[in-house]
Amino acid sequence: MSGQRRKKNATRNRGARNSVPAKEFWGSPASEDIAHDPIRPSLHPAAMVRSLSTPPLNGQERAAEHYFEAVYDKAAGSAVALAAVSGLLEL
Repeated sequence: MSGQRRKKNATRNRGARNSVPAKEFWGSPASEDIAHDPIRPSLHPAAMVRSLSTPPLNGQERAAEHYFEAVYDKAAGSAVALAAVSGLLEL
């Protein structure tokens, strides 16, 4: 009996997912004439996260901070590259 309930619920949930038209979900297409502020790269990408204190990893705080900062720098570099490619980077 539980197998029948699962099938009914699966069918009902699948239909609910497809009930919203894609246009209404994603909205209208973006207009090309929207003005954007230029993006300025951060000098210290890890500053906000570093302000939260050291990571709670007993005995590994310094190593964790080093690797986390490397990840933040890499993410910031990727964001700057994307901004430059799309013409949004402040030069």
